[in-house]
Amino acid sequence: MFDSSLRLNRRNFLAAGGGLVVALSLPSSPRRAAAQASPGFAPNAFIRIDRQGIVTMVMPMAEMGQGIHTAHAMLLAEELDVGLDQVRLELSPASDALYGNPLFGPQSTGGSTSIRAFWMPLRQAGAVARTLLLEAAAQKWGVDPKTCRAESGSVFETSGSRHLAYGQLVDAAGTLPAPAPESVALKDRKDFKIIGKPHRRLDTPGKVNGTTVFGIDTKIPGMKIAAIAISPVFGGKPKSVDEKAALAVRGVHQVVLTDQAVAVVADHMGAAKKGLDAAAIQWDEGPNATVNSADIIRQLKEASNTPGAVARSEGDVEKALAGATRRLEAVYQLPFLAHATMEPMNCTVHVKKDACDVWVGTQVPTMAQTTAAQLTGLPVEAVTIHNHLIGGGFGRRLEVDGIEHAVKVAQQVDGPVKVIWSREEDIQHDMYRPYYYDRLSAGLDASGKPVAWTHRVSGSSVTARYFPAGMQNGVDPDGVEGADQPPYAFPAIHVEFKRVEPPAVPTAWWRGVGATHNIFVVESFIDELAAAAKADPVEFRKALLSHNPRALGVLTLATQKAGWGAPMPQRQGRGVSVQFAFGTYMATVAEVEVGTDGTVKVHRLVCAVDCGLQVNPDTIAAQMEGGSIFGLTAALHGAITLKDGRVEQGNFDTYLPMRMDEVPVVETHFVNSAEAPGGMGEAGTAAVFPALTNAIFAATGKRIRTLPVDTKLLKSI
Repeated sequence: MFDSSLRLNRRNFLAAGGGLVVALSLPSSPRRAAAQASPGFAPNAFIRIDRQGIVTMVMPMAEMGQGIHTAHAMLLAEELDVGLDQVRLELSPASDALYGNPLFGPQSTGGSTSIRAFWMPLRQAGAVARTLLLEAAAQKWGVDPKTCRAESGSVFETSGSRHLAYGQLVDAAGTLPAPAPESVALKDRKDFKIIGKPHRRLDTPGKVNGTTVFGIDTKIPGMKIAAIAISPVFGGKPKSVDEKAALAVRGVHQVVLTDQAVAVVADHMGAAKKGLDAAAIQWDEGPNATVNSADIIRQLKEASNTPGAVARSEGDVEKALAGATRRLEAVYQLPFLAHATMEPMNCTVHVKKDACDVWVGTQVPTMAQTTAAQLTGLPVEAVTIHNHLIGGGFGRRLEVDGIEHAVKVAQQVDGPVKVIWSREEDIQHDMYRPYYYDRLSAGLDASGKPVAWTHRVSGSSVTARYFPAGMQNGVDPDGVEGADQPPYAFPAIHVEFKRVEPPAVPTAWWRGVGATHNIFVVESFIDELAAAAKADPVEFRKALLSHNPRALGVLTLATQKAGWGAPMPQRQGRGVSVQFAFGTYMATVAEVEVGTDGTVKVHRLVCAVDCGLQVNPDTIAAQMEGGSIFGLTAALHGAITLKDGRVEQGNFDTYLPMRMDEVPVVETHFVNSAEAPGGMGEAGTAAVFPALTNAIFAATGKRIRTLPVDTKLLKSI
């Protein structure tokens, strides 16, 4: 268990890896007291070593399939000089002070920041512990610490005549004053034994043998199960229920009404769902009952005709466009998208008179804690968040609406209650990736080179809702990611953000928000310019990347590995994309076949990645595979539409995931880089959209400007 006697003494702020990192240090006196009171050594918030030498790492980030538990353990184990087989993992409690994301502030897992944020703090934590253990051994032997070395969980005298296991040193190490983290020397890259080497994931065995507990697996003595129905129209509320009919279902105990929903509490899920059906709920649909997708698109189209907030403006765009030999214009549209995680929304809550326990898989433990405290009226310290592994997050569990619903139900239930959303509730009451409507124009000179580039992004701002202080003079930095700083050099560039909030539809992060739409738009329009200039798409890009060696490097590697330029059969084509997002450079080549019936088959994806220094190459390759498939799913099938205020999609028959026979071969190739680590969780998702549609253009001559791909437009081309 986490040692609550350890409290933050100071924060050491330093610039590293392109962002602000926070190295945490614990006070010597409470740490010394903790060491004396219990058989263990806890030099900082991330490490605990007991007298048997077992190293427990307290994980600051949520694991939702991205492999961060393994990567974080590798960072710590490298500097602590232990093997991964010697490390045990423990999820951190809710604490911004100890486990806040250094790039965001609050404790949160998202934005592909887990490595970028904790790259330095975890290495420093391991190095501090190693330094104290070396000092403890040196004092026991009466030698200079410089004559000692750490290896595989033991300290050795340089002569090799004596050694002590870490477990034998923890009591003595716990009495020593801890050095400031930034003062401790870290290993040189050439000395790494763990970082940069492929490692099997630490969480795989539990997932294979079924011992891993996700939020939905929570079992508490006396726990009841609740099925929930939320107003089918956003902003609606319950009007009437047939409580008698619901209670007549065997196993049903209670019908609960909240401001937005109805829940039926029962012994098991089957009874709860039957009771919910029997309740025959009538809804007060409220003011959004007439909202349709066509209305939202029309609103965006009209708004996009007027200027937005300026995100970037360099050079005289109007003059350059006026003097261009050729001018091109285009409109791109991307739909609302659901997260559709394999583990639907769920949360178990026990509200007592003076305390509240919440069992959930969340990306934001402290936000969950604060939400429960506000709803119950309890002090924050009276709310305990029991975080679990997450069966798919993708940004969905950066939101706390599922926790809000569960707490409101639990307040009316005696004892713990697990609230589980059906797949239909999960998809129809998601918080969606925004609908975007983008206008672009560009000018080419007589040689086909771009002289000007304009891009107006129109859509909802997740940042303005979630983190208002993050807005910059009306610009959502996330909304323009990949648009305001494309990898290419243009003599004149003007980029705007136009905030347009659709009626009723809640929007949120979606495995990358701005980048997943802007990379598609930018890379598609670049391809349009190349076609207009009658230039090869790769050579056209290379001419614009001479100033950007890392972008040029991934483009060159990906196209070489893909065999760019080699002939392809009829109705097959290759498409390429280049991006810089989440601190990572990437290029992707897609090989696509379009049938005469319009069906699209992606045969192969070739990805080149420069993410800086790699922690676990196996995890990076897995992220590329998963992210690419997630992106392809959206590009080929994904769209949330509204009719009469209701989401029309409800399950995997109407909101389609990729099937196994649709999945392409995904190849990942790495650029050897010593740069600070970049993020990988969302990079693959963003890259695949334009690579796919550019390949469709190469195969058919048909330009795709609206997603998902409309196969009807590709028939018999």
